Amino acid sequence: MKTIDKILQRMKREGDVTAKELAQELSLTTMGVRQHLQGLEESGLVDFHDVKVKVGRPTRHWRLTAQGHSQFTDRHGDLIIQMLDSVEDLFGSTGLEKVINQREQQTFTQYQQALAKCENLKEKLELLTTLREQEGYMAELLHDEQGYLLVENHCPICHAAKRCPSLCQSELNVFQRLLGNEYLVERNDHIIAGERRCAYRIMNN
Repeated sequence: MKTIDKILQRMKREGDVTAKELAQELSLTTMGVRQHLQGLEESGLVDFHDVKVKVGRPTRHWRLTAQGHSQFTDRHGDLIIQMLDSVEDLFGSTGLEKVINQREQQTFTQYQQALAKCENLKEKLELLTTLREQEGYMAELLHDEQGYLLVENHCPICHAAKRCPSLCQSELNVFQRLLGNEYLVERNDHIIAGERRCAYRIMNN
């Protein structure tokens, strides 16, 4: 993978980053990283904001622009939107709702079968994260004092979800059904609402 692709991947997965942090992670000089960042800025893929610190000059933090995020393309996004439009034209909004409900049920059944041998919440979430990663969601599972956080740094159906927001609700429904009434699943961050990622907090109900 080229250095600029590694930089873009790093920002996509983890958000804002400094040139010094990138240099350490990629085993490059800070000057070399800055040259890459300047090139990406000129291409419109990244921008920066300066954060004041107690002592010394402000720290420059780099992040993806909307154009930068668009480099991580949706999986067959335009085709899916055309198909959704066609379904709605032919069968109306009720027909479209049935298609989405059917997709939700198929996804739930697929995941349920995969998670059948998991013995606890941790195992279920780890395997679910792996499944979502394989599907292109750049998924990761975090754990803190509040419990678990399932993070998806990319949405491969983002264009379709913007066209049909009920797809997002459907995904939330699947997670909730998988974990059962013992747990509550809340979406804290939402890509189509303009945030960098989607994040799902899993808590005891």
